Amino acid sequence: MKLHELSPAEGSVKASFRVGRGAGSGNGKTAGKGHKGQNARSGGGVRPGFEGGQLPLYRRLPKRGFYNKFGKTYTIVNLETLNNKFEDGAVVDTAALLTSGVVSSVCDGIKVLGRGELNKKLTVKAAVFSATAKEKIEAAGGKTEVV
Repeated sequence: MKLHELSPAEGSVKASFRVGRGAGSGNGKTAGKGHKGQNARSGGGVRPGFEGGQLPLYRRLPKRGFYNKFGKTYTIVNLETLNNKFEDGAVVDTAALLTSGVVSSVCDGIKVLGRGELNKKLTVKAAVFSATAKEKIEAAGGKTEVV
């Protein structure tokens, strides 16, 4: 196969519909825009959400709370999960958690919580540790590192 022999699959490329090309085309004269009015004018039409001057839905609905753009969203991991998934003496970091399938995505980092028991010596590297998680990891002979 050569470059000049390449062509798109049959039926995948469709010619654009040309409007305003005479009465015989089936879409001439007003070119599908009807007679006069805001939508017939050049640059005409209304913005998204405009309801003809009626108070729009986005203004009628009550607003609650706020969005903290400076806040962080951590991916939560509990000690019981680490105990089940990792071998004794393992280094648990973001890459290890992703490859083992414990977490599917890392938002702003990993937060380790102290739910469950830990019987293995693990070196855990995470963004945040709860006080109980840190206590339990060190009690099992492991280490905690804030990344």
